[in-house]
Amino acid sequence: METLWPQVERLLLGVSKPARYIGGEQGAQYPVHGPGKVAWLLLYPDTYEIGLPNQGLQILYEILNERDDAVAERAYAPWVDMEAAMRAAGVPLFSVEQHVAARDFDVMAFNLSAELVYTNVLNLLDLADVPLHAADRGTDDPWVIAGGHCAFNPEPLADFVDVFALGDGEEIVGEINAALRDWLAAPPPDRSRDDLRLTLAGIDGAYVPALYTSTYGNGRLVATAPNRPGVPAEVAKRTVNDLADWPYPARPLVPLTEVVHDRLNVEVFRGCTRGCRFCQAGMITRPVRERPAQQVKEMVSKGLAWSGHDEVTLTSLSTADFSGIEDTVRDIIDDPVHRGRVSVSLPSLRVDAFTVGTAAQIQKVRRTGLTFAPEGGTWRMRQVINKLITEEDLYSAVDAAFSQGWRRVKLYFLIGLPTERDEDVIGIAELGKHCVEIGRRHSKSVTVVASVGGFVPKPHTPFQWFGQDTVDELQRKVNLLREHARSTRGLTIRWHEPAASAAEGLASRGDRRMGAVIERVWRAGGTFQEWSERFDLALWEEALAAEGLSLHEVAHRDRDGQEPLPWDHISAGLHRDFLWTDWQDALAEAVVEDCRWTPCYDCGACTGLGLEHVVASPIPPAGGSQGTGQDLSVGGRIPVRLVGGVRSVAGTG
Repeated sequence: METLWPQVERLLLGVSKPARYIGGEQGAQYPVHGPGKVAWLLLYPDTYEIGLPNQGLQILYEILNERDDAVAERAYAPWVDMEAAMRAAGVPLFSVEQHVAARDFDVMAFNLSAELVYTNVLNLLDLADVPLHAADRGTDDPWVIAGGHCAFNPEPLADFVDVFALGDGEEIVGEINAALRDWLAAPPPDRSRDDLRLTLAGIDGAYVPALYTSTYGNGRLVATAPNRPGVPAEVAKRTVNDLADWPYPARPLVPLTEVVHDRLNVEVFRGCTRGCRFCQAGMITRPVRERPAQQVKEMVSKGLAWSGHDEVTLTSLSTADFSGIEDTVRDIIDDPVHRGRVSVSLPSLRVDAFTVGTAAQIQKVRRTGLTFAPEGGTWRMRQVINKLITEEDLYSAVDAAFSQGWRRVKLYFLIGLPTERDEDVIGIAELGKHCVEIGRRHSKSVTVVASVGGFVPKPHTPFQWFGQDTVDELQRKVNLLREHARSTRGLTIRWHEPAASAAEGLASRGDRRMGAVIERVWRAGGTFQEWSERFDLALWEEALAAEGLSLHEVAHRDRDGQEPLPWDHISAGLHRDFLWTDWQDALAEAVVEDCRWTPCYDCGACTGLGLEHVVASPIPPAGGSQGTGQDLSVGGRIPVRLVGGVRSVAGTG
């Protein structure tokens, strides 16, 4: 494998942040390529400083490089100055480890964590000199694979991606690698991309778009169905049952330059059962699977020793819900090896799970940032979205923070939610005002930042049938909020650009026809559309018009329960009738309690897995497994649920 380093090095003095392109991080691996090894290039389609901390990519990086039949390197999207220099000098996309040309790899695997990076995916394929469309690739071209949360509506990128890996990647990546290894072992004349497509389609969780055809009628999608016998009509996500089996990353990458989230990150659990109706991540990652508390502490201890970081973030969708979170935080902070040196931060804090005790623990060393997410400005709005926290919950959490010495708290809200009224928007300013008043009981200099995002309905959520607000309506609501917050000293309002929310809606909710729109935006220079200084809604509107589509048709109109959706052939484990019923409950302002503590709602996520929710603390079985005669323990722990306040072993879902 020839290195491009001499050509790359000549470009670095003329670009900003050359450290983005040199590699050399602690934890970087320099695998030996050769026969019998599938070569993977793992790509994050954004800049190095955004992509390097991504845990999904780092986990797969370690897993693949531990195999004797695989090697893995990484690449990120070069910023516009570096791209221009590369194109002018004829330097193709390269890996950061050994600066090997991207098209010399067998696989280019993309992490899709945000829809507005889709044009960057096309740009990276073009920079790699790989045919843009999957149908145009031959035997010698890399296989293009994509995964991540955005893959749960794969259709906008279906023309460009060979295989989507749905759900947890730890297991499926090995199965895909084995299929590729066997295919590559055959003599080139005997290799058929079509044969391998059929093989890959037989792997649970692998979606091969070329084996499906979308049909349309009256300008709308009718169905997406297999075009070959034996291909599954529905592709279901992969779920790792026990996180204890996957203690990754064990050697996290430590960058040589500044990146976002530059700290040790340890995942404490996956999944969420709070049932927030707007939250795609909470829906598609069910059921809850907690990492054993002891393993969390071991990963933190080893990770700190390896990386030299002085801050650790315990990551999940709602970290304060982790079983025994206060004990876990205390044990990390009081560990004699790094006592007084290491601080702990908890992202995604639920205000009804945040206590003075938790606040006291995490501020022992230094006060990390605190962000609470009430999401809705009134109790009525929070009932609609099923974010069941009261004003008292919020004020108690804020008081706990300010009482422990914090002087700045950030609150996150959504606007443009279903049934939203002006009083719900104004309620955001009222909540912020009261939080400032609480803070001033403890200090005269406090700041409350209310950050507001425009709501984009996502696939596989109860709100997938809702038509999002227009740009003008979102801007009107932002202006209304700013007007009512202006009189409160100490309250700062920040907001996401409404036009960007519109484009996000196109990319997240579109069918296969959206691929041509994305390609037009890319060809018009629309890369890095998630960066405010690069975003241009006009590019999207012009591309839509050229393809005979519109913002209203794709993003702003409601769908009824009978209309086919672009992702109907993709299963996140949730029954469609469950989602529809929850949508109707939202319109009726009816709430649904957390199913970890209540009887099952039969959402479908646990069916066939042999577990419901896995908690971190070992619990001795009492009286067997509810009469099933089966041992349902997972990795020495027991799937449990609380029924009527009594802990019981889970059934089969």
